[in-house]
Amino acid sequence: MNRRAFIAAVAFALFAKPLTVTAQTAAGVYRLGILHPGTWTPSDPVLLGNWIPEALRELGYIEGQNLIVERKYAEGNFERLPALAHELVQLRVDVILAVGSSSVKAAKEATTTIPIVLESNVDPVAAGLVASLARPGGNVTGVLITPEGTLAAKKLELLKEAVPRASRITFLIPEDPAIGVQQQLQEVRKAASSLGIELHVVIVRGGDYDSAFAAIGPERPQALIVGAHYFFVRDQKKIIDLAAKYRLPAIYEWPQQVQNGGLMSYGASDVETYKQVAAYIDRLFKGARPADLPVWQPSKLHLVINLKTAKTLRIALPPSLLLRADEVIQ
Repeated sequence: MNRRAFIAAVAFALFAKPLTVTAQTAAGVYRLGILHPGTWTPSDPVLLGNWIPEALRELGYIEGQNLIVERKYAEGNFERLPALAHELVQLRVDVILAVGSSSVKAAKEATTTIPIVLESNVDPVAAGLVASLARPGGNVTGVLITPEGTLAAKKLELLKEAVPRASRITFLIPEDPAIGVQQQLQEVRKAASSLGIELHVVIVRGGDYDSAFAAIGPERPQALIVGAHYFFVRDQKKIIDLAAKYRLPAIYEWPQQVQNGGLMSYGASDVETYKQVAAYIDRLFKGARPADLPVWQPSKLHLVINLKTAKTLRIALPPSLLLRADEVIQ
């Protein structure tokens, strides 16, 4: 063996094995990007950015080991979403979880190849995000938190049933241009008109809940609908405390908001929804095509009532409503 051949052989022996190990390690690590218009707090267990890695853990993905999570949060500035989406593309994530229609739209415009999982209450077909629910086409599929519409009208009906005397009701929504917020507003206004309810809309600007509730007071409403929004999940304690302070019976989106002191909620199970999101991410990690994964819709909606909160508010809830509840918190 000549000197040049010997050096080549030594070099191959030194470097071939490490290169093989590196390739195997990289192949076993998955990178998830989360695109979210809100704020992430690592210590807050109710937030999606903490729920999803926990749900993925049950499927064998351990953050810091075989799972890397790239979190891109817009901190309430929706104009940042396109730039954040491009950052995730540059990071070469395997899947993007986009929360809310604004995030999905930004992610869809940033990439046509990386699979996108949407989590929203917006009709993705009407919004132009997928071709159909059964066969989405393209690179977007995902999980809806409602089977149809936004449930805003149904929540108003349930609230009216819980508080029959309520003729003036406030609808609390965040300052958000997303389609879902506008759709909720349209649905609840139509329902209020048919029910003969005087509806007042109060917008929370910049997370200033104290000012929002101060604006509610002079209207003297008898009940409150808290819009379905990730900001309101994040800030649920503040909202629940202020609703109690102003003695407003309120209906929310998720069971956890009632478990934490809200009066009632109507919607899908938050645990089931997040597990379904994790299941879709898992399937996409393993090579499934988003075009072939039907957009998931909940088949079961939950009515949850906090009887302790009702007693504090001195509300006698109709027995017929309590009998229909899926969970009654004593």
